[in-house]
Amino acid sequence: MSSEQHRDTFRVPAHLFAELAAGGGSAQAVAVLERGERARRLLLLRTLLDRLERLPTPLTPAAEAWRVLKEAAERAPGPVDRLLLAPATGGWIAHLLRRTHGTATGPPLWVEAGHLNALAVAASLCAGTGTALRVVLTDGALFLPGLGLARLPSGPRHAEVGLARTHAGELTLTGPEGDAGPAFLTCRPTTAPLGAGPDARVAADDDNAGWLPLRTLTHHGPAGAVAIPLDDLGPYRDLDDPLPPARLAAAEAAAWQRLFGEAAALLAVPGGTGPGRIDPAAIRAVVPFGRTGPVPSDPPTTPVSASSGDSYGGMVIARPAAAPALAETLVHEFQHSKLAALIHLFPLLDDDREERYYAPWRADPRHLTGLLHGAYAFTGVAGFWRDRLNAARDPGQAETAGYHFALRRTQSRLVVRTLLTSGRLTAQGHALVSGLARTLDGWLREPVSPAALGRARTAAALHRTEWRLRNVAPAAEPALRPDRTFWPDVRTLAFAVRPAAPRTPDEHLAAGDPATALAGYADALARDPAEPHALAGWIVARAVLGPGRTARRMLARPELPRPLPDA
Repeated sequence: MSSEQHRDTFRVPAHLFAELAAGGGSAQAVAVLERGERARRLLLLRTLLDRLERLPTPLTPAAEAWRVLKEAAERAPGPVDRLLLAPATGGWIAHLLRRTHGTATGPPLWVEAGHLNALAVAASLCAGTGTALRVVLTDGALFLPGLGLARLPSGPRHAEVGLARTHAGELTLTGPEGDAGPAFLTCRPTTAPLGAGPDARVAADDDNAGWLPLRTLTHHGPAGAVAIPLDDLGPYRDLDDPLPPARLAAAEAAAWQRLFGEAAALLAVPGGTGPGRIDPAAIRAVVPFGRTGPVPSDPPTTPVSASSGDSYGGMVIARPAAAPALAETLVHEFQHSKLAALIHLFPLLDDDREERYYAPWRADPRHLTGLLHGAYAFTGVAGFWRDRLNAARDPGQAETAGYHFALRRTQSRLVVRTLLTSGRLTAQGHALVSGLARTLDGWLREPVSPAALGRARTAAALHRTEWRLRNVAPAAEPALRPDRTFWPDVRTLAFAVRPAAPRTPDEHLAAGDPATALAGYADALARDPAEPHALAGWIVARAVLGPGRTARRMLARPELPRPLPDA
């Protein structure tokens, strides 16, 4: 492993770019993206090392930590590469570079720079080499990337300097001198696989334990068992500033493994490299979303998930209630990772970053980069539901899958059209978006049940209509409203299933009864004529009942003032 810059041009073979442009990607295509991310990480590390060279620090200097890391890479290139490519490593590099630019805040800079020393210690343990490095102890603990958390029995409650010694895979951690002498710990760090076999157990939560292992989700693929970190310990696991450990309860970790195993089975579609098909082994880390409760929300609440271009293959997820929702989320977030890796390799568009475009999956206007990310992610989601539709064994599953497939293919194609007509795409960007267009155009010709297709088209129209009512000013020339605020999209998931006993206007519209829905919306508008949710429903229900030029005009510019006739 070397941080030296090379002049060789990084190339993506044309046939692999075509796979990625279609929204999918084989193992070979994903491997190319990972090689690109590795090269980028090394270049960023080189930049970071240059900036840390003159940083005053009580720790072992960064240059020595880097030497230890390189020595470990020579002995065990695979494990050390996994540490380098870990999502949290990318998040730390990006965050620390922002610190050196003055665009991010945090603890003293030497404390955050000390993560490099922890990375070197972890690499040394993985490779079985020996070293001694002064490291940061936070609340008496040292997080070792990819392994877990070493905790001294009586450590200080703030950032202090400790000494980490490694020898043949064993760690000896010594803290600063205290009243009873220095605290120390000796252990052999290992992770804790979840569900690795019939006798696998969740590691017990023991607050007094010296070693708290990083749990890993087990996936049994064609090449054998794969361990994917379920990271609730690492300081750079989130997308923002560093944060303390937030250990999951043992039962919650076990629930994650059960759900992940079911989701991975859903993703195991034999053959093909199209959108919506990923090898779960390509996921680098799953981070439980600590800002929500441990109990998943009931439908139709949208599951929370996020990812970052700095953290390839990582995803922050609030555990959903069912395996299909988790599988869809894994597809969605990995699509973002793939596109971010492509953007690191090619300039795909010239984005002025002005947030003015409609995104069918957002409540707010988006800039072009966000629009491209959404189109790429939801093309993958459409492919996921297409596979569910083709594999469905009962009418109910087929109806739900058909709805999601029809909705996401329609919405993604609308955004692709916006991108293609923006005049902002580079040659590579145009090739990528054109590939998505070909995929989606082919899917638009595939049959979906009339009921599911009707609900999908209605849900798409409702979202766009309400978005315009809430975001676009009622003027002759379209312009964004200055008073726009966030609004909840309660319809997209609610329309997935036909209500058996409709009561509300939305439910009547979803049930295929636009006349009753129209009357209900009219009643709501009599109380509040400008309420956007009811007005959007009234406009769409009216268009379903009487399609024609007037209906098309109302759907195109619903924000324009006009008298509302009787239902």
